[in-house]
Amino acid sequence: MCGICGIVSSDPRERIDPGVLITMRDMLRHRGPDDEGLYLGPGVGLGHRRLSIIDLRPEGRQPIVNEDQSVYIVFNGEIYNYAELRPWLEKRGHRFRSHTDTEVIVHLYEELGAKCVETLKGMFAFAIWDERARRLLLARDRLGKKPLYYRFDGRHLIFGSEAKALLAHPSVNAQPDAAGIDQYLTLGYLLGPQSAFSGINKLAPAHYLLFENARVQIHRYWTLDYEPKLAISEPDARGEIIRRLTDSVRIRLTSDVPLGAFLSGGVDSSAIVALMSRLSSRPVKTFSIGFKETDYDETRYARMVAAAFQTDHHEFIVESPDAADVISELAWFYDEPYADSSAIPVYYLSKLARRYVTVALNGDAGDENFAGYRRYAVAMLAYNLRNLPVPLRRALGAGVSAGYSVLGSTRRLKRRMKALIDALGRDWKSAYGGLMTVFDDDEKRLLYSGSFAEHARRSDAPNLASLYDGSRAIEPLDSILSVDVRSYLPDDLLVKVDRATMAVGLEARSPMLDHEFMEFVARLPTRLKMNWREPAGKTIFKSALRGILPDAILNRRKMGFGVPLDHWMRGNWHNLLREVLLSPAAVNRGYFNTSRVKTLIDEHTSGARDRQTQLWALLMLEMWHRTFIDQASAASLSRLHPMTHSISA
Repeated sequence: MCGICGIVSSDPRERIDPGVLITMRDMLRHRGPDDEGLYLGPGVGLGHRRLSIIDLRPEGRQPIVNEDQSVYIVFNGEIYNYAELRPWLEKRGHRFRSHTDTEVIVHLYEELGAKCVETLKGMFAFAIWDERARRLLLARDRLGKKPLYYRFDGRHLIFGSEAKALLAHPSVNAQPDAAGIDQYLTLGYLLGPQSAFSGINKLAPAHYLLFENARVQIHRYWTLDYEPKLAISEPDARGEIIRRLTDSVRIRLTSDVPLGAFLSGGVDSSAIVALMSRLSSRPVKTFSIGFKETDYDETRYARMVAAAFQTDHHEFIVESPDAADVISELAWFYDEPYADSSAIPVYYLSKLARRYVTVALNGDAGDENFAGYRRYAVAMLAYNLRNLPVPLRRALGAGVSAGYSVLGSTRRLKRRMKALIDALGRDWKSAYGGLMTVFDDDEKRLLYSGSFAEHARRSDAPNLASLYDGSRAIEPLDSILSVDVRSYLPDDLLVKVDRATMAVGLEARSPMLDHEFMEFVARLPTRLKMNWREPAGKTIFKSALRGILPDAILNRRKMGFGVPLDHWMRGNWHNLLREVLLSPAAVNRGYFNTSRVKTLIDEHTSGARDRQTQLWALLMLEMWHRTFIDQASAASLSRLHPMTHSISA
């Protein structure tokens, strides 16, 4: 895995300042601690930081160029079918100087142009500079594993793996985008192609960008289709899932450096570890993170899987971390406001794994493939009750909630029951969006100042509802899965893992994000993924894993990667909330009604209401402002380091 950046001018006579390019490149040194490279040509500059995984020799250094030095590439990712593509290219007369997957892409471009992206199987973000055509090609993988930001000002196209690389360019001013912040406070993350920075965009997954003749063109090259459905028996589907997933794991074991696996003890990561163990001649190195708070701790399940497959297991227990350290580091590495608190354990997990390996496989996308989230069941309930009057639907939800209250319920369960009641009062599409909301419209009206509310309204900002229109799914469950694959998966989950692993120079590989595996699973009948005998989802996946995973893992209740923020915010993070969210810097931004922020803090710390998700979102937003927006120049930004951040008022 690596970090890439570049500057291309529409004027070929312009000289790119090497100092600026080096500053941009070295903002990404955490992504590539092993090596660095630079190319400067007429009106163009490319930068690269390398994390060496395949072909560790100097020949693997980037930028890599073709035989006549007319096509250059900087690349971030892994191409898993490069060994299959190379013989065809050699027969076409191409000569290779390295054993890297990167060099394969250069020669594919010579043969196929921008269409080369359609032949690639893997995770990638790359930039190809065609000197003869004076054309830049930027491309991003189908699911959005690897990030790519860009800015076009009418004269220059500037790009980088992370937004901080662009902010190091002197022409780029770090200005917040009010509509982006509004969307962040709705979802807890930002939907691409929008970013939190005004004037900076993200290239969307499954798209490529062409820049030539001072013009930017963007094209989609792939869409996940859920139709037509496969005519397949349940036994055949089970067998095909295991066969295809095994192949997907196998090709992700190619590495010239040590590799292992994240193991939560859930079905998805356990399945990956089981298949890795079948394919490996030595014990798989596995890594788990746990918490002192038993409601959030899954380490006993991880140990069960580790014992079943005799892995070389390592674990770390997170006790209420020092807030000043972890929040500062997350703000720096995540670039944009990011409110998924599970970034904390993933960050610690990545640090743990990096002590032993350079590559780690994970179980990401199991839920999006096989309908494993509880919210899918709630949305489908709303769909099936759609013809009932709204008051009756709400009453049904309230009845369920009351039943759980009689039995005794935790804060987490009460929060879910409230979400159920709210969801049943909406149409099924907006019900799903409501389940994903941090601050809804009513809460925003209380929170926002009048001036910020006015700036935040923008009709062209992307939203979840608009994603239904672009779906190729017909069945309701498929429609919801499709929305997640194009929003929550690339803009939340994959951001989380990419930033946390790259922060410590660790490469994450996700077998269930293999696009061919996903294409097969998407076309399975929805009744095989979720039915009312097993509304928790993953029906066919769990069935396929019977006899492979212990029954205790397959039958356990899904926990998700929860974090005990609730406990921490009432403990040693209590003062931090007030010091940061009510500081002069935060108040003077003028975004929020200070009295409402105080109310949110008081309600949570007193135990009156569960406000942990909202407070965490506000905390990370303020830290983002301090880290990026408040820096006066690229020079001051480059001097920042996560371990020396200060979050004092």
